[in-house]
Amino acid sequence: MKKSADNRYEAAVSALKKRVLIVEDQFIEAHDLQLILEKANYEVTGIARSVEQALEQIEIEKPDLVFLDIMLKGNRDGIELAHILKEKYIGFIFISANSSKSILDQAKTTQPYGFIVKPFRDQDVLTTLEIAFYRQQYSLESQLRQQFQLQAAITEIINSNVKKEEALLAFAKAVQTFIPFDYLETGFISDHYDNLGIVRRNLDQYQIINLQKLSQIVVLSEKEINETYKKSKIDKEPIIYTEEALINNLQEAPIKALLTHNFGIKSYLVFPISVASTQNYHFTFYSRNLNVYSQEHLQVLSSLEPVFCQFIAKIYSKEDLNLPSKKTEIKNSKVIAAEGFEGIIGNSSQMNTVFNYIRKVAPSDTSVLVLGESGTGKEKIAQSIHALSPRKDKPLVIINCGAIPENLAESLLFGHEKGAFTGALDRRIGKFELADGGTIFLDEIGEMSLELQVKLLRVLQEREIERIGGTSPMKIDVRIIAATNKNLEEEVSAGRFRMDLYYRLHVFPIMVPPLKKRKEDIPDLANHFITIYSEKMGRKAPVLSDFASQQIMNYNWPGNIRELEHVMQRSILLTEGNTIKEIELSMSPKMHPEQPSESFSIKTILENERDYILYILKKCNGKISGAGGAAEILDIHPSTLNSKIKKLEIKKGII
Repeated sequence: MKKSADNRYEAAVSALKKRVLIVEDQFIEAHDLQLILEKANYEVTGIARSVEQALEQIEIEKPDLVFLDIMLKGNRDGIELAHILKEKYIGFIFISANSSKSILDQAKTTQPYGFIVKPFRDQDVLTTLEIAFYRQQYSLESQLRQQFQLQAAITEIINSNVKKEEALLAFAKAVQTFIPFDYLETGFISDHYDNLGIVRRNLDQYQIINLQKLSQIVVLSEKEINETYKKSKIDKEPIIYTEEALINNLQEAPIKALLTHNFGIKSYLVFPISVASTQNYHFTFYSRNLNVYSQEHLQVLSSLEPVFCQFIAKIYSKEDLNLPSKKTEIKNSKVIAAEGFEGIIGNSSQMNTVFNYIRKVAPSDTSVLVLGESGTGKEKIAQSIHALSPRKDKPLVIINCGAIPENLAESLLFGHEKGAFTGALDRRIGKFELADGGTIFLDEIGEMSLELQVKLLRVLQEREIERIGGTSPMKIDVRIIAATNKNLEEEVSAGRFRMDLYYRLHVFPIMVPPLKKRKEDIPDLANHFITIYSEKMGRKAPVLSDFASQQIMNYNWPGNIRELEHVMQRSILLTEGNTIKEIELSMSPKMHPEQPSESFSIKTILENERDYILYILKKCNGKISGAGGAAEILDIHPSTLNSKIKKLEIKKGII
């Protein structure tokens, strides 16, 4: 019986092994990496020396994840292989001895699940690998969830029996969350232009553009539009155009050049499908932003092609499907102006992109990292995600990490039992326990101390907490949303933020644009604050004069929405009549230092180690040994630390 149980245990352990392929042309480094992985119970499916060998092994062995060197033997490098792996939904981690900015910038475009600079340590490899599998799991779940949600939405439209133009508008709104666009062009491939366009005016405001309306917009006759269409190359396969490829395509397809010029387009995705044996239909998604579309978008569309075909067959009549040349005059749909998104005011394309991300991620339990300058409204984003999630009826607990005293941090977050320490007169329920079943928002996560980061990481990994003085851990179910105005990549490189925690949080980043990059939202925001504070003061809301309106549009708002709110509140207090004639603005650069531009840089292990030791030494005022010394905090022998200080050329004068 015992032997049978042992066999079952070994089979279970084997089933849990993750399969990893190593793509590395240096034998010693590949072998060392293999030993590290196998010692940690990972199954290494093989070692490939080139892209060609790697592709052969991938087809045969089907690895779960790939360790990938950037510089490989042959004409093809790791960056090229990374793009292929991305299309195959295989996660990958870069390993490289080259940490130059140009190489790292190229690597970053492939969205790897990790990056290790040679020479690497065992713990670096295993930690990065654990996080990579964690991120891949959420990525795949998110992709499948998107497909199911979009399929359900389109199926509902098919079953609703609405007219063609209403169905197209509903389709556009459903697709927007997953395939963002500013203009959507749909129609049969024909010998003349008979397409319908759907322009996105606002967050939920769409308008159908037929041939007559398009003629008015582009100031060309319908005949001229038809002639332009006839000269255009028709794409027969799904394809993405941006940058140089877009410029070349505009010369081959002048009808797209016409739309691109008039709607300010910078990239587009063409998705043709076969509705019937003799009928081809296409969707073209146009965006005013660069590099919006990716292979993931094409894969989502491809997986849903059957339901797209059902949709087209349902909304077009038999005559349309047999002979798509009959023109139909379509009236513009009546549009209801949106009053913000979950309490967030903004109709700019940048904010619409943020709203799309919120809608996409809210239904899941995926960790979210909200990035942006101070005052951009990151807390509002977190509140919106919670409000749209299945956890909306449970608590949203907000923690300002920069305001937590170090000596009370553990008690505040995880709670304590009565008598656990001097002054613990009663049991205290921690913030994580209060948020059980709901969401916890860690604001200013970049300010969290390294000691607290370690404890937070353990909670995220184990999904359990233990009160100080408690006898056993408690399981918790919380969704994590974090926010920061810092560049966490730089904080990681400087040793002030743990890389493993960074990747745990960086599963789904949302970048909130500064106000100076969404100036079209300023009038709505200003009027919103004027209304709110006028009501609080019990007075009629004043209006902005043309001069005051011009002032707020010309100002760069370094304090973002928070500064705009305070300025509007002050302006109401200073205004005696019904018109705000002039705005008092702070132009002092000392009051609003320029935000540092974001950059992407990863240092070598030795550089990171040097920065980290320097940070600890400064915190300990240069003390190396003894209680509270740097050696104790780093958990190494003082003589070892002294050797490292000498090796890393850390001089006492800079401590």
